[in-house]
Amino acid sequence: MIADAYSLRKAIESEIVEVEENGIKIIIGGDLKIKEISLKNTKDNILKDVINNAIRKAQEMMVLKMKEMVDLKSISQENQKNI
Repeated sequence: MIADAYSLRKAIESEIVEVEENGIKIIIGGDLKIKEISLKNTKDNILKDVINNAIRKAQEMMVLKMKEMVDLKSISQENQKNI
C-alpha cells in the first residue's frame, strides 16, 4: 500500500500543466509548484487569474491520474480473484 502511494505521488509529480492566456504563460508541475512564468505587458489581476487557472488544471490532472491508478489497481485485484 505504501509503495502504491509512493508510485502515485511520483506519477503525479512528474506531470506538467502549461497554461497560456492574455500574454502570460505558466508551467506548473503536478506537485503544484510553478516551474516557469512568462509575462508580456500584463496587469497583476490577470497574472493571479492565470496562476489560479493553472493550479485548477493541475488539480484536475491529479484527480484523473489518481482515478486512473485506482482503476488499474481494481482491475488487477479483480483479475487476481478470477485466477
